[in-house]
Amino acid sequence: MIQRLSAALLVLAFAALAWLPAAARAGDGLVEGHDYVVIPGGQPLKFEPGKVEVVEVFAYWCHACNDFQPMVGRWQRDLPADVAFRYLPGAFTQNDAGARAYFAAESLGALSKTHEPTFRAIHVEQSLPARGASVDEYAALYAGFGLDRAQVLAAMRSPETDARMEAARDFMMASGVEATPTMIVNGRYRVIGRSYGDLLRITDLLVARERAAGTR
Repeated sequence: MIQRLSAALLVLAFAALAWLPAAARAGDGLVEGHDYVVIPGGQPLKFEPGKVEVVEVFAYWCHACNDFQPMVGRWQRDLPADVAFRYLPGAFTQNDAGARAYFAAESLGALSKTHEPTFRAIHVEQSLPARGASVDEYAALYAGFGLDRAQVLAAMRSPETDARMEAARDFMMASGVEATPTMIVNGRYRVIGRSYGDLLRITDLLVARERAAGTR
């Protein structure tokens, strides 16, 4: 009886393994639906030959993004040369001033002056409202960081920023982004993590998977 029961259990175990995603049985240990979601027809935000792209969708007003920023900041500085890391502000609405401020600072080559200080202004110093801050308030904040206020305002309201807001929203919708922070690997995978460290661990394994498969 025990032998027959053991044999039956082995059959069930092998049947269960057959249902696991191939990648989970290939060695990286990741399971689709548990560690990541495959994005149907997913494409990178910005294709670069020979590069694996990692995108963090974030929002300045997001408390979790503020907590995650020191970790992801250190992590991305140590990435190999064939990994292209990009921040993407969560343009959930066309009027999101925080997303517009990010794109404006990027267009002005000033992210090193504004990105982390913006998190600090909102979540530590509370010199900018977490929600509902206006374009003018962001411009005033960035003037305090040494940028020209008029240039910031012009960049935030420019047609180029309008287009980038729309493109960001299209990418987020195609990738199934519903919350921040969200990590997207090569446009193909949306990471599911149960902690900040888990997000980065799974991202690293998916990057390795894409590297082994050959980038597009």
